[in-house]
Order: sequence, then structure tokens, then C-alpha cells
Amino acid sequence: MWIDAAASFQKNLAALPLTVYQAGETVLAEGSRTDQLLILRNGTVAVVKEGVEIARVTEPGSVFGEISALLDCPHTADVQALTTSQFHVARPADLQDPAALFYVAAILARRLDGANRALVELKNEFQDKPRSALDRTIKKMERLLSSSGADLGIYSGYAYNPLV
Repeated sequence: MWIDAAASFQKNLAALPLTVYQAGETVLAEGSRTDQLLILRNGTVAVVKEGVEIARVTEPGSVFGEISALLDCPHTADVQALTTSQFHVARPADLQDPAALFYVAAILARRLDGANRALVELKNEFQDKPRSALDRTIKKMERLLSSSGADLGIYSGYAYNPLV
């Protein structure tokens, strides 16, 4: 199912306009609103939250701006072009194709699964250590994940791609 949705989505990308960002340019700014989904065609970008690089992305098909679009809120992180990077540009309202919606949902599910796995790793590594700032951060992550409907007990056992 995931492969079918991804293939269908990739075919539809050709119809979307392209935009190019040069190395050093801001693709999305935390706190701004663009009402756009950007789908990486090629290049390398960094996702930066509160001055900390949380991801470096090179994979074509990666989606940016989906949290802002889905939650109707400003962008939650900066995205900076590290190399010349091309993006397909879509407005959320234009994505009525079920395959496109499934594709974006699957990407979000993989990110959530990865966050759950990282949290479990941290908890396992530091469970016997005294309470500290790290422990408080882990507790905060647990609260945030559980308030968004995630359940560590459920998600942490899935394979990396829960759609396969």
C-alpha cells in the first residue's frame, strides 16, 4: 500500500511547480506561515529548532511544511538550504488525491515512530541514573507524545515503517 501511494504521489509531483533555494537560504522560517508543502526534489537541507540542527535531509520526496498545514499554525522549525535545493510546491488544498494524503500521513507516522524509538532508547540508557535535566526532558517528551494521541507502548514495538 505504501509503495503504491508513494509511486502515485511521485507521478503527480511532475505537475507541481518547482522552486529553487541556494545554499544558505532559508526555505521555511520558524514562526512564519507559507501555506505551502515543499517536497524535496534534490539537494540538502537542515531542519533547525531553537538553534539546534535536528535533522539533515537529502532524501527526494521528503516533505516540509506539513505540520503547519495540518495544524493550521506557523512553521515549527527553520529549514535551511545547505546546497542548492529544488522543491516541488503544493498548497495543502490542492492535495485532494488520497495517495498524496496517505503519503504525507505515512511520513508523519515514520517520524513519530522514530521519535518514540529515540525516547525509548534515552529512557533505557538513563533509567538507573539520578533524576536530572535529561530525565525532566524525557518526561516532557512523554507528555507531549501522549497528549498528541501517541502511546509509547503501542508505537515503540512497530517496525520502522509501520505501513509495510
